[in-house]
Amino acid sequence: MAEILCSTGALIGKANNRDYHILQRLSGQLQCDGYEFMIYSSWYEEWEVLADYLAGLGLHMPVVHCDKRIGENVSYGEDIAQTDSGAMAKFRINCELARRIGAKSLVIHLWGGMASDQHFENHLRAYPILRDMAEGYGLDLLVENVVCNRENPLKHLCQLAREYPDIHFVWDTKMAAFHQEETQLYRQEYAWLWQQGHIRHYHVNDYGGGYMDWGSTIGKAVLPIGTGHVDFDAFFEHIHQSKYDGSFTVEATAFGEDGIVDVEMLNRCFERIRQGIAG
Repeated sequence: MAEILCSTGALIGKANNRDYHILQRLSGQLQCDGYEFMIYSSWYEEWEVLADYLAGLGLHMPVVHCDKRIGENVSYGEDIAQTDSGAMAKFRINCELARRIGAKSLVIHLWGGMASDQHFENHLRAYPILRDMAEGYGLDLLVENVVCNRENPLKHLCQLAREYPDIHFVWDTKMAAFHQEETQLYRQEYAWLWQQGHIRHYHVNDYGGGYMDWGSTIGKAVLPIGTGHVDFDAFFEHIHQSKYDGSFTVEATAFGEDGIVDVEMLNRCFERIRQGIAG
């Protein structure tokens, strides 16, 4: 049965001092089925305290989103074959935290930063190392269709799948729209992505910018469903046709400069997804 999750990144950010206790205060108001927990790099010194706190909440957190800087390290050429490298030490903590809170899937930005996908051979080499470590913790590693500054994410997903036929992905509607790839998923030439079970999770967000419009993304809020130009009617038609019954995460930024969370906006997003998957 499909689950609708809320990204904790939609609730917790710089504006509210990345105070993860917010989750406890808001969980009773959010009409979602669980959470995708977003890990920030500023939490490593207290990660065990954080893990114990989250486990104690008793909330359903089936998905964890890795610290985005791990993929950036790979983009900048860090050799993660060295298991004591900075990126691998951090990734191990991400895996351990995910295991402690009961997660089953781990989302990763395999590339990022200014280097982005400019040396994609780094990412092809890194993926199996990261996958094997995640599997050692009982986690399914999901590679996201992260925006690129050299090529496009769909091309890279295809490259990864050719090299690693059992790879799993998360598809983000916003990131697809950034590259004008949101409708590519529905085409027969890419049907193998869902027919062969590669897509295991969706991030459902809107996008209001143009093709590779960096000004609409850098430092900007993630848009809630219905406030951009993503065709969600077509998206949910695809969901029905592909018979997908897995999980969805809402990542729409729900806080402003005052750090106060707009719970009603998030609940509207959850309801739009429920309506969409119900047909």
